[in-house]
Amino acid sequence: MVQEIIIFIVFALAAGYMLRQGYKSFFSKETGCAKGCGGACSTIDLAKIQREMEAKKISVK
Repeated sequence: MVQEIIIFIVFALAAGYMLRQGYKSFFSKETGCAKGCGGACSTIDLAKIQREMEAKKISVK
């Protein structure tokens, strides 16, 4: 009986941790990725991608 209670507590803590991480990744007001490094590595700059693609087209011709 005691072992089942311990397993339940460990499972509940693990489930709570996973829910917290999921909540932080979807509903965080901070910019950047969930790694916490402060960089904006997950931000997509479509204008920059467009400029790079146009530059590659010009250099190929």
